[in-house]
Amino acid sequence: MSGPGDARPALGRPRRLRRYFIAGLLIWVPIGITVFIVRLLLDIMDRVLLLLPPGWRPESLLGFNIPGFGIVLALVVVLLTGMFAANLIGRKLVTFFEAVLRRIPLVRGIYSASKSFAEVLFSETEQSFKKVLLIEYPRKGCYALCFQTSSRLAEVQHRTSREVVCVFVPTTPNPTSGFILLVPKDEVIELDMEVEDALKMIISLGVVVPEWQLRELAPQRFKT
Repeated sequence: MSGPGDARPALGRPRRLRRYFIAGLLIWVPIGITVFIVRLLLDIMDRVLLLLPPGWRPESLLGFNIPGFGIVLALVVVLLTGMFAANLIGRKLVTFFEAVLRRIPLVRGIYSASKSFAEVLFSETEQSFKKVLLIEYPRKGCYALCFQTSSRLAEVQHRTSREVVCVFVPTTPNPTSGFILLVPKDEVIELDMEVEDALKMIISLGVVVPEWQLRELAPQRFKT
């Protein structure tokens, strides 16, 4: 006859199976999502080959398709576009093209927001989007993640008589939208968190929190 203690292993098996199943999901779900996104990007990049005449495409020249060849072509197209846009004629054409897009109601908002975000993200300045900051917002005692975008605010600092930094406070789960705040430098806390980790935290609604080892007991204030 089974004793009362035999019920524990029976009850523990479903829990162990559930734990193993979740552990397996935690391995395969990120892998599956990564493979899906990479394949999607490769397919999108390979569509750049459609810019080539049919006789110049790899399947016509070599008799078979080369996966990922579109990435090389896409990089070349981006590089040539940048070189073209850097000269006088290219800048005028880009300005004209943007003026046309800004006259289209729906496209205007999407393009302007995307361009502004790209300019901030890929800016070559030393300040833009290089630091993750913490500010008390929207009220004292509540904190919000934000990114430093600039600290060269001569007129604002002159008129307010305070040293201020410009920060971008993103919305969640879409970090491409948000708003800017001009915050006094002594009220800003600089975090050790990387920009990529902060974006993951914002996109995941705060579920994905980056690991951090305590360095100092006191919070780090903004450092110049």
